[in-house]
Amino acid sequence: MNDQKLRVGVVGLGFAGRTALEAFSELPDVEVVALAGLEKDLLTSLGEKHGVPHLYEKWEDLLEAQGLEAVSIGTPTQLHAPIALAALEKGLHVLSEKPLARTVAEGTAMVEASKKAGRVLKVVFNHRERGDVIALKHQIDEGQLGRIYYAKAHWMRRNGIPGMGGWFTNRELSGGGPLIDLGVHILDMALHLLGEPQVTTVSANTFAELGPRGRGSAHSAQRPTVDTLGSKFEVEDLATAYLRLEGGGALQLETSWATYRAPGDNFGIELFGTEGGAKIDVQNYTNDDTLRIYTDVAGIPAEVRPATGPGLGHRAVVREFVRIVQSGDWEGQNGSEALLRTEVIDACYASAKAGREVVLHD
Repeated sequence: MNDQKLRVGVVGLGFAGRTALEAFSELPDVEVVALAGLEKDLLTSLGEKHGVPHLYEKWEDLLEAQGLEAVSIGTPTQLHAPIALAALEKGLHVLSEKPLARTVAEGTAMVEASKKAGRVLKVVFNHRERGDVIALKHQIDEGQLGRIYYAKAHWMRRNGIPGMGGWFTNRELSGGGPLIDLGVHILDMALHLLGEPQVTTVSANTFAELGPRGRGSAHSAQRPTVDTLGSKFEVEDLATAYLRLEGGGALQLETSWATYRAPGDNFGIELFGTEGGAKIDVQNYTNDDTLRIYTDVAGIPAEVRPATGPGLGHRAVVREFVRIVQSGDWEGQNGSEALLRTEVIDACYASAKAGREVVLHD
């Protein structure tokens, strides 16, 4: 396939869909041949801007586009599984926005469909492609931190509930709140940095204190009340979880869309190892001066601040997806790693609902 362009269709006109469309469009060995979305004016303007020949309102029609080889899914979460399953059944490769699915059952069906079809299923975990995460991963792999036995990862917002009253806050459509939306990103970042340890048990709590009262919207002009939300606020607005890892390690997760704290949007991770420590602290999506390495120099505590670039984020994920598809080596590229994240998130929700620890692996 290296001597011809990969023919891709993009579903979704929101942030995820537009980001994927831009990333695919800038690659010389890719041709975006189809675009689907419900917003007619936006569909037309994006199609014209990127020279997409076939425009559809329905994703089902896009999958029928002649010569299509791969599809990128940038839709609300409830559509990830239906689109992916239909695409894989047609022999198409699939790149899906995170999370893989709303539930383990949906995610398992997607992974099994990928295996059966012998096609690639990849999920967009773009934050592991940040420059600071890449640099820290290199330090860990070189043994600079020794054995990491404890980690804390967070994504906290002061006012950051997306689409108040829309699909994000509807449990049936989204699968959950910040835990499945933001938490899956920091969970992926942590497990990636830690070398993919198995999660053995989960103990979690979820809270919904601000959202149900119309507080915490990401859009200050929105200011909805309980009576004008459009639909009930059915998900959590803050979640915390304690994960036990194989080998005795532990990981603490903390994530919120809205809570009374310092203003802004803050995420990161802190690692504690036998030979050193590290911290990534990102305020409002900055890429400057975010990484710290803690060590000893001649027995004296020292802090190193590596210079890291921004990384390629979504573009890196799209490029890797294209590289894998064009390589023809699709063995193991079936979404299994993303399914592990879904299993942990599912267990967190189960733990919070039951009020007890949930065992994933003995």
